[in-house]
Amino acid sequence: MKIIDLRTMRGPSYWSVKHYKLIVMKVDLENQADVWSNSISALAEQLPVLLPELGQPQPSESEKTLQKHPPLTAEQLVDGEPLGHVIQHVALALQRMAGMPVYWGKSYPAHQAGVEFVVFSYQEERAGRMAAEAAVQMVDDLCHGRPVTVKPIVDELHQIREDEFFGPSTWSIVSEAASRNIPYIQLKNSNIIQLGYGVNQKRIWATTTSYTSHAGVEVAGNKNRTKAMLKDVGVPVPNGTTVYSEAGLRDAVEELGFPIVTKPLDGNHGKGATIRIMNWDDAMEGLKAAQHYSRAVIVEQFIEGDDYRLLVVNGKLIAAAKRTPAAVKGNGSSTVQELIDEVNKDPRRGFGHEKVLTSIKADQHTLDILRGHDMTLESVLPAGQQVYLKSTANISTGGTATDVTDLMHPYNLLLAERVAGIIGLDICGIDLLTSDIAIPLNETRGAVIEVNAAPGFRMHISPTEGLPRNVAAPVVDMLFPQGSTARIPIFAVTGTNGKTTTTHLLSHIVASKGYKVGHTTTNGIYIQGVQLQSGDCTGGQSAEFVLKDPTVNFAVLETARGGMLRSGLGFHTCDVAIVTNVAADHLGMRDIYTVEEMAQVKGVLPRTVRKNGWAVLNADDDLVYAMREKLECRVALFSMNEHSPRIREHADNGGVAAVYEEGYITIYKNSYKLRIDRAAEFPITFGGRATFNIENSLAAALACYCYGFDKDDIKQALRTFVPSAAKTPGRMNSYKFPTFEVIVDYAHNTHGIGKFAEFLNATQATHKVGVISGLGDRRDEDTLGFSRIAGSIFDEVILRQDRDLRGKTKEQLREIMTRGLRLDAPDLLITYIEDEMDAMDHVLTTAKPGSVIVLFTENIKATLKKLDDFEAQF
Repeated sequence: MKIIDLRTMRGPSYWSVKHYKLIVMKVDLENQADVWSNSISALAEQLPVLLPELGQPQPSESEKTLQKHPPLTAEQLVDGEPLGHVIQHVALALQRMAGMPVYWGKSYPAHQAGVEFVVFSYQEERAGRMAAEAAVQMVDDLCHGRPVTVKPIVDELHQIREDEFFGPSTWSIVSEAASRNIPYIQLKNSNIIQLGYGVNQKRIWATTTSYTSHAGVEVAGNKNRTKAMLKDVGVPVPNGTTVYSEAGLRDAVEELGFPIVTKPLDGNHGKGATIRIMNWDDAMEGLKAAQHYSRAVIVEQFIEGDDYRLLVVNGKLIAAAKRTPAAVKGNGSSTVQELIDEVNKDPRRGFGHEKVLTSIKADQHTLDILRGHDMTLESVLPAGQQVYLKSTANISTGGTATDVTDLMHPYNLLLAERVAGIIGLDICGIDLLTSDIAIPLNETRGAVIEVNAAPGFRMHISPTEGLPRNVAAPVVDMLFPQGSTARIPIFAVTGTNGKTTTTHLLSHIVASKGYKVGHTTTNGIYIQGVQLQSGDCTGGQSAEFVLKDPTVNFAVLETARGGMLRSGLGFHTCDVAIVTNVAADHLGMRDIYTVEEMAQVKGVLPRTVRKNGWAVLNADDDLVYAMREKLECRVALFSMNEHSPRIREHADNGGVAAVYEEGYITIYKNSYKLRIDRAAEFPITFGGRATFNIENSLAAALACYCYGFDKDDIKQALRTFVPSAAKTPGRMNSYKFPTFEVIVDYAHNTHGIGKFAEFLNATQATHKVGVISGLGDRRDEDTLGFSRIAGSIFDEVILRQDRDLRGKTKEQLREIMTRGLRLDAPDLLITYIEDEMDAMDHVLTTAKPGSVIVLFTENIKATLKKLDDFEAQF
């Protein structure tokens, strides 16, 4: 077996609109193509042993698809399952064993014999890809009787999860935002998460936010400054000093007496801290531990009492937890290590942050503490004796937490809110020691011992005991107050032809309303009319480029099939989706072989429209019209046929439509008609001759009308949109020279050149010349169809070659194109000039008076520059 293609979907895709994070792989089963699991005894016998996750579903509210896609059982393996299905479930089980709860998947035969598509969900991309490769290898090994070891695979997947998955605090905020339909993007090469889009975005980094004060973080990071500020406003704090050496430590001990605490000046999360130091030797050890993190070491009097963490968000106390360091209690027979192992069997404990509690690790710090009690890990604890294994109560080192929010005394609550305000933090963790949180701190002789920026949420979200608190909700409330929005409007456009022009039209109309538009096209990415990137920018990354831009408040996104098949959409929902048409193009690429399959790809886009949004569909295209049947949003139709029965039925049922009627762009709404304007008045239609641009204008006008734009604003914008090399590069760019005209376009498939033929046939010219090429990534029949139409509309053809031949040779393309050009025009004059720029030089210098030259260009930028230079000569 071998993987012949492996892709990662990061958004809605051809394989699933609802499940965004998918691994899609093609597996060549080779000599196992016709094998089922029941014919390989090792699969049925060993897989359930190797992967206990198989056959043990864990239903939960968060995994809605679990019951629809339960793991394989041993009985199913014995009864017989296709190997592709087995590989899918093995990949899912490996991830679940590594702490990643994924269940959804499917498998089915590819077009090639013996090849299977295997599709399954992932939590972390790198882990998903690794699980894919490991699953294929495991099944292949079992089929061939080779030994299989699972533990190293699971361990590595586990490590990937710890390295890359959101920490519990970050995930709590992200999941709370997602539950409110707030989108999020993890910024590349960072742990910063963008919540929302464009100008409405906010950012979080763990539990710091866009509103977190840098000054507040600096104050909290300097424990001396924090203590001085709090002491100055009457907050109880421990007496102490800062030392840099053994001599300084000796002076501090003489002043404070034992017990004391040592901790690094700039430390966090309890690193380097030692508490309840009772003698000089331990004090020296504490100094060394602290100076591992900071030369400056705080020495404070030890405050008796329990350790509490108070969480304040946006000035209000949200939660309080009592923290207990990792500990074991003796039974009279077990060693300390055995007691640790027993505690770690608690299913709530896991590796790192994967579960609500962290397993206890007996590190050097633990050994030092035990040594202070004249113990080792092999010591047997007497029954009932408890020993703390850490000097701090952090959850990340195995500690536990008990929620005490409802026990807080009002004095302590006010104290916490004052402290957060004094330090200046929007999210603030306050550590204090006191004998009882239900008694005012000044009465228990307790003290605030530390203030934390970016405090952890895990102890509040999932306390060991007590009520869990949704502490992420007030964070999201703060970032996005009631009445505000996290999103920006999104118009998305797809189709075989016309989508780039329609995208430019939409962007122009939206910008004319005063919005700051970001739009993506086949030509590049534009922010507020300025091109920031060039090239084909119609995939998910380009969409995210716009949605991440903090100056954009409206997005118009051209969305091509390539990006959807390569990695899925770059957004999960949109406000309006336009589908211009579906025709035979790019068939045979990325496993799409029929027009019907291509329509399923394009149909992903309207299925992402929010329920109150609009899908704008071409009623003249059967496949596009059929898309309406799978939609949950509102549907609007457009048509070039004013007598279309589909439009009539749609309007009679109260639907909204746009029709080219008696030369006008007309909106149908119920029994009313709103005429936008005569289509011939729009420069992009070339006086009405470019009917394909009338169709594009219909789609754009209808989309904007449905969104709520006024018809007069739409009319004005369409009248002022002049196609040019700057606005629509490579799309119907006209250059009028003294004796001839040059038109640059991007028609590159049979459907596109067929539409262009209508325009050219309606154009007066003494001689019509086409500079064309074939595309190597098209089927021979598609190239023949394209060239056949070209041969019928031109009096002369210059046949050239693209720089990228896309899989074919120059000789193959030249032969197919020549044959197609002469199918209906056997006497057509054909001149072969291989280089595109040389071909342009030829037609410009030999142009006949009154002629029209059409350049179907590959290198749009170079072509337009050459024409600009040529124009400058006149």
